Amino acid sequence: MAFYFIADTHFGHENALAFDNRPFKTIEEHDDTLIENWNQAVGMEDDVFLLGDISWYNASRSIEIVKALNGNKHLIVGNHDKKLLKNREFQSLFMEITNYKEVPVSDGKGIVLSHYPIPCFNHHYYGWYHLYGHVHISFEWNMMERVRFEMEELYDKPCLMFNCGAMIEYMDYTPRTLEEILERQKRLS
Repeated sequence: MAFYFIADTHFGHENALAFDNRPFKTIEEHDDTLIENWNQAVGMEDDVFLLGDISWYNASRSIEIVKALNGNKHLIVGNHDKKLLKNREFQSLFMEITNYKEVPVSDGKGIVLSHYPIPCFNHHYYGWYHLYGHVHISFEWNMMERVRFEMEELYDKPCLMFNCGAMIEYMDYTPRTLEEILERQKRLS
């Protein structure tokens, strides 16, 4: 069993193709690729933390997609999830639904999960990580990267926060473990 993370899947959201410059000709190709990548990476017993903004589809199509995804799914609510969460069947597909979560991993360290970036997240001085989404590849992500740079370079403080939006290069439209995120991000920087 492993823990996987991904944000901003935006199933069915055609505008996300252009907004993020997602490399798909159609939303159907986008959705099929995300589902295929997910199920190749995630086993049935793995836990996946979806950090918000799952789907733009109506409840019945969103339910169909979530049911097709491997693993035990945990939802960290995003700004585009609230309408879907009015549907009880949709809610029932998740092990838990919360706005914020702290997941201990080992040696007194853990991961702070939120749809939104939190520059001064809990335990950031103690080697914890923060995974978030919401900001896509935008000026807001650039702001968060600048904050991270300033904390590490100007103030000599750790700032282990990472955008795990599906469209981020080190995520590549695939749920990733923390170790994969760290390794892939390091290789690309």
